[in-house]
This record gives sequence, structure tokens and C-alpha cells, in this order.
Amino acid sequence: MHTSRAIIPMVAVVVLAAMVPTSLAAERPAAETPRVRGQMGPRVVSPEVAADRKVTFRILAPKAEAVTLSGGDIPDLGRGAQMAKNGEGVWEVTLGPIDAGAYRYNFNVDGVSVIDPRNPCTSESNANTWSLVYVPGSDFMDTMDVPHGAVAEVTYYSKSLQRFRRMHVYTPPGYERGEGKYPVFYLLHGAMDCDDSWSSVGRAGFILDNLIAAKKAKPMVVVMPAGHTGPFTMGASRLPIDEFTQDFNGDVLPYVEKNYRVYTDRKHRAIAGLSMGGMQTLNIAIPSLDKFAYFGVFSSGVFGMGGSGRGGAPAGPSWEEQNKEKLDNADLKKGLKLVWFATGTEDFLIGTSRATVDMLKKHGFDVVFKETEGAHTWINWRNYLNEFTPQLFN
Repeated sequence: MHTSRAIIPMVAVVVLAAMVPTSLAAERPAAETPRVRGQMGPRVVSPEVAADRKVTFRILAPKAEAVTLSGGDIPDLGRGAQMAKNGEGVWEVTLGPIDAGAYRYNFNVDGVSVIDPRNPCTSESNANTWSLVYVPGSDFMDTMDVPHGAVAEVTYYSKSLQRFRRMHVYTPPGYERGEGKYPVFYLLHGAMDCDDSWSSVGRAGFILDNLIAAKKAKPMVVVMPAGHTGPFTMGASRLPIDEFTQDFNGDVLPYVEKNYRVYTDRKHRAIAGLSMGGMQTLNIAIPSLDKFAYFGVFSSGVFGMGGSGRGGAPAGPSWEEQNKEKLDNADLKKGLKLVWFATGTEDFLIGTSRATVDMLKKHGFDVVFKETEGAHTWINWRNYLNEFTPQLFN
């Protein structure tokens, strides 16, 4: 994916490749020896992705007593995999075969969590950094020989929160030529992640590139803001309006519409989010139904509903009661093109999703709800993005 640079008044913009590249380990020549002794000791290649989709992780730690591998979505990894040390002090473990996709991982060396020192590919979350490995073999999120867009890290000043904030913005192939306007899709991350997550482990840029190249999706600008404004507690939404909603309505949306060539009418705006971002999507879209023609909720719903989740409903009027006027406004529903939910049947928020969908249907919303396999993982959320995006702006 190509890179570019742009200068926007009063902000610093660092334009990156549209996604974090696939693991360098997967791109090394097959003839390269995984470990070659040099003057400074054994040379370590990690991670190493084989043709059969088995992945070998290595770290040089000759004085360590115990090393384990941990990762968020790697199948069957559980609480971690014990690594074995060879005579050169290199710890190693092989997993798989692993399905195609991006996976976060870290090493635990004698009780200390560290990223892979031999892998420059990383993915940020709200409180830490992960190493990132990509296993190729997906027809919708691999790096393909197609035109590529770009993702920019955009720093802006939030007047609502009185501090600097950051968001990632994807612009489609051809945007840099300066011609025409585009629809805009606001894409929100989940709890404990950050604005980098959708474009690194989420593969959002590559997914959009491939959909656009196949003419399955319209070229669009995708805005990925930072959803955290402080500590997060499941179920403790500060209704009727929270800090992120203030920042989104007061700063993010106006900034995008001022600095990017996007349409500013309802039919060209969409919003979706996963987990915490799904709840934030509802907090933004329902009170502002006149602004969004499309909204999607991935692995989420109104926290506290359905008897699932990690927290109860907040004290005082319920979310449904606070938004009753907008929920029952038939005129606002006339311009609504799509309300789309998807959650895995093993997801701890499946009950919340079901209850929220039932509540919206009770108020006259035409909701599409997909129950899929899987749990609360990026494995599902990338699939949901790939399925939701082609339905936008048609």
C-alpha cells in the first residue's frame, strides 16, 4: 500500500501505509536459515510462517528460566504456550496450522511481558503494544496486487475534551488526485483497544482495498477515532452523553467534514463499531438518526441488557427510556437504509445483542441480525467488516 504525506493546518499528520505490513518473517526468502551463528551469537528469525500455515515463534533469552507465548486470538492457545530452549539459548514453539489472518502475540520471559525483538510489526491497544504476525491465505484481507489507499495518523485538538487526540483515516485509491467527494464511514474499536487497532490487527485498509478493487464496495473515506477517553468499566456508560460522544459530535465529525472531501448529508454517512464501539455507535446514531443512514453493531448492544456482559445497567432511567422519543420517531426511520447486527454464538455479549435487537424491533426498526460461529475476537470482526461494508452507500 503506497504512502503519502499531507499537511493540514494546526495538526500533525503522519501518513503511513494503509495497513501494518504482513510479517516480515512471511516475506523472507525460503533459503534463509532460521538461525545462523554470528559474532553476536545465533541469528533468530521470528515469527516464521511456513507454507502449511504453521507458525514458529522464537526469542533469544539464554539466561531465562521460563518463557511462554501468549496471544489474544490465536486458536487453542488458551493461557499460553510453553516454549522450549535449545543449546544456543533460543526459546521456540511452533503452532498450527493457523487459519489465515492477523494475530497479536507477546512473550512472557520470567514473568515480564515483552514484544518480539525480531519482529518490527506491531499493533497498539489502549495500554500496551503487541507483536503482530500475518498468516496469508484469505481472499478478502490478504495484500493483493490491486490499487491501494492510505491510512493517516491524524492528530487534532479536541475542544470538547481540552486535549490533543488522535485518529486514523483511510482514504481510497485515487483520493490523492484531488477529484470529487466521497461517502464517509466512521468505524469504532472496542474496549482496551485504540484507533490503531482497526488498521493493524483489523486489516481494515486491506479489506477496503480488496472490496473496492472487486467493485463490491464504493470508494469511501473510513475514519477510525480513539474511543477511550479514560478508564473503561463494562456497563458504566455515562448517559445521556459520554465524553467520547462529545468528542465525536463536537470535534471528530466537524474535523473530517472540514478537512476531507466527503459528503455531509445523511445518505452518505455510516457508522459501526465492535463491542464498546458498538455501544458507542448506538449512543451516537440513535440520538442523531437524522445524520446517519447506516449503522452497524458488531458483538455488542446496549450494555446491561440481556443478562450478559460484565456489568449491570446504570442507575436511573434505562437507555431505552432516555432515547424513547427518537426510537419511536417514524419520520426519522424513513431515511434509514440499514441497521445491521452480528455476534458470535460463543460471544459473552450474545445475550446483550439479542436483547438489543428485540428492543429495536419493538420500536419499529428493521434490523438485520446475524448470529455466527465464534466468540469475541478479531477473527469475527474482520469478517463482519467485510460483510457490512459492501452494503453501504448503494
